[in-house]
Amino acid sequence: MKKIATAAAASLLAACATTPPPLTDYSANSGAARNPDQQGLAFDKADLKLRIEPDTRSIQGDATLTFGTRSTLRRIDLDLDRNLPIDAIAVDGQPLGPERWRNPQGLLSIDLPQPLEPGRTVSIEVKYHGQPHVAKRAPWDGGFVWSKTPDGQPWVASAVEGEGCDLFWPCIDHPTGKPKVVDEHFTVPGPLVAAGNGVATGMNVEPDGWRTWHWHANNPSTYGVSINVGPYKELSGDYKSRFGNTIPLHLWYLAQSEKGARELFAEFPQILDFFESTIGPYPFGDEKMGVVETPHKGMEHQTINAYGNGYAKTVHGYDDLLQHEFAHEYFGNQLTNADWDDMWLHEGLGSYMQPLYSQYLHGDMDYYSWLMQFRGGVRNKAAIVSGKPRREEDVYDTERGGPGQDIYVKGALVMHTLRELIGDPAFFAIIREAVYGRQDPRPGNFKPRYGSTREFMAIAKRISGRDLDWFFQAYLYQAALPELQAKQDGKRLLLTWKLEKNTPFPMPVDVRIGEQVVTLPMTNGSGSIDLPAGATWTLDPHAKLLKRETSIERYQAYEDARKAKAKADAKAGAKANN
Repeated sequence: MKKIATAAAASLLAACATTPPPLTDYSANSGAARNPDQQGLAFDKADLKLRIEPDTRSIQGDATLTFGTRSTLRRIDLDLDRNLPIDAIAVDGQPLGPERWRNPQGLLSIDLPQPLEPGRTVSIEVKYHGQPHVAKRAPWDGGFVWSKTPDGQPWVASAVEGEGCDLFWPCIDHPTGKPKVVDEHFTVPGPLVAAGNGVATGMNVEPDGWRTWHWHANNPSTYGVSINVGPYKELSGDYKSRFGNTIPLHLWYLAQSEKGARELFAEFPQILDFFESTIGPYPFGDEKMGVVETPHKGMEHQTINAYGNGYAKTVHGYDDLLQHEFAHEYFGNQLTNADWDDMWLHEGLGSYMQPLYSQYLHGDMDYYSWLMQFRGGVRNKAAIVSGKPRREEDVYDTERGGPGQDIYVKGALVMHTLRELIGDPAFFAIIREAVYGRQDPRPGNFKPRYGSTREFMAIAKRISGRDLDWFFQAYLYQAALPELQAKQDGKRLLLTWKLEKNTPFPMPVDVRIGEQVVTLPMTNGSGSIDLPAGATWTLDPHAKLLKRETSIERYQAYEDARKAKAKADAKAGAKANN
């Protein structure tokens, strides 16, 4: 891309001193329902040329998007933040006058020169510029991060899961809006490096000394397309997969992080072996397993996972942030939720990989320590799945009625309980088919796919050979956890399941009586057993079941009160000091 004109540069520098307008509700919330015109498009390719200007915290974009058409179209609707002014638009190389496009709220509508019939292909070129929205606290609050390395060099990243791809490129900001191919051309000041998605296809030194880094990626998730710019050093290697292919390994890091980076890079093969032996082939083995050090905590950007965990050590013996973000290559990038309402498929399944990985490495104590940590975080403010289309923040924000962090911790514990109910062979077969759409995944015989809660339930029913609707209705579609009520009537122990919506729940329950463990089938949601004189008893002694625990509720209430008091004391202290 050509360097920005002097007058425009001055304008952008002046703009740095002003506060840009706030994001519209449409741009701030990823996942608004695709309108009929967007549903009529098949997104074939995005060719993104971005010049990233750290000094002015601005970008210049030139995006060429290629679509197939499924229905007759008279306009093209794209998503792009209105705070990024449009410089020019062309359709199939034909420039359009500014009267033919409008973008008042972040939905960029482009009137076509003539209608497109189904089966046609159309190319839309959008040139734009401006200062992309800045994240206040990435990755929890999305946008660009303009930072400096410890020695004062530019360090730039994007993290836009909640707000979406439209914060810096024209896209279809919905989970099902993936392009089949993305070519990235990121131009940055030399000698900075721009690490991108997919496979590196070269680097050009421009006449002004800037560098353009070229990348090619297949089927990237919409928010998985990312910007990562810095004075990076690189570690690289190869992993010989158990499936016969060789997977390139890459880690981009700051020079100050050499020791930690080498230790982190050494974890790559072990993590890959766990996932390939437990789930199946690494989905992007023909591209890379990539990680880049970022000024924010982390994010699952496809084949270029953002890492900002400070190379921390844990009692579990591995970097839990690296492992969690890598899990999203399977649960998020390979298997993508068809709607944000199904986000537990990303986060619940991805989170469950942590106790499983600890069990793989160190055995049961590590596994159950993770489960207990998760259990303390389950809040049950809303059902994990609402059964209706949702935007991303409507799921993550409990104040909007969403389940919030329960999609992580409760979702993981639901998977633990399902595994205990149906056994490992059926459980892992269900996960494998949900991820790949088949039971025999091999490199080259699968592609990234969309999934939903309903599809997952159908796969579970077919593979297990059991009607599990009662299970998923209880755990996914109801907020409150099943409560196991126990009453000792003389020498008899009576057990009953109580559910928020009184739905059937024939969940078997193990009871340890003395040294013997007995399983009650609880066919109609209740069961009983005789107790020998003086015998002690323990419900669910091997922690198979996710259920209501009043002890955990008391602990949560205590912690909430303690934190509220500390916050109030800090506020009062600050007021007194002023």
